Amino acid sequence: MIEVNDLTFSYKQQESFIKDLSFTVSSGEIFGFLGPSGAGKSTLQKILSGILQDYHGSVQVLDREVKHRDHDFYQQIGVDFEFPNLYGKFSGLENLKYFASLYAGKTLDPKPLLKRVGLADHQHKKVSEYSKGMKMRLAFVRSILHEPKLLFLDEPTSGLDPSYARILKEMILEQKQMGKTVILTTHNMHDAEELCDRVAFIVDGGIKAVGTPMELKACKTEVEVHYCFRLGNVLKQRKTMLKELNQDETFLKHLREGSLSSVHSKEPTLEDVFMEVTGRRLI
Repeated sequence: MIEVNDLTFSYKQQESFIKDLSFTVSSGEIFGFLGPSGAGKSTLQKILSGILQDYHGSVQVLDREVKHRDHDFYQQIGVDFEFPNLYGKFSGLENLKYFASLYAGKTLDPKPLLKRVGLADHQHKKVSEYSKGMKMRLAFVRSILHEPKLLFLDEPTSGLDPSYARILKEMILEQKQMGKTVILTTHNMHDAEELCDRVAFIVDGGIKAVGTPMELKACKTEVEVHYCFRLGNVLKQRKTMLKELNQDETFLKHLREGSLSSVHSKEPTLEDVFMEVTGRRLI
């Protein structure tokens, strides 16, 4: 679906912002770019979706070089950027009907989608009166109206309350089940872990690691084990590394005596691995 080779991009006369990126995305895959603000995630989205064209290298999307895209290219992609551009004087429903009219093919009925994202009671309200979260939900619906093959989502759950974030994540997974390809940029490790088949760590315009969330977490072998035991009437807690557990005399003693009250491992998160690989935090 996407093949990028030696991509470099800079703004005006500044030094390269995106540096020698190469990666591929398969059809039907949710591929995530995980990185802090300013890492280059949104810029990369704009290059892949044909908005920024003054790049060096090769960017093949839907079997064509993005620089040479035609009108049909935009019939096959859906875009939901973090700061949605909507018509404030139109109602939510009028916005969707207008954008639907721009596509040559059949589009979905917007009303059930508005109901799904909690906007049915606000569909006739002007978008200028919407909150940021309402605009984000409306923009997501707009991006899937024409049933695109390829969906670009930039921080789709940022600022949403947990219930609406969950609804959008369910809808994103449904797009995958229908065979659609999704490019997701986020600094939210939980979204990346829940949604993505593969993740690329991106920092300072470069990719530092690529793999499934499970593969990336498996690279961090330092797993902690926390355990509690009773010493008289007092509950004590200790921790050790998993690889050293069989040498922890305190643990072994209380295991033999049956005085352990709990044992659990602290698995590494994607954020732990990201920090270890890049030396940066996801903020």
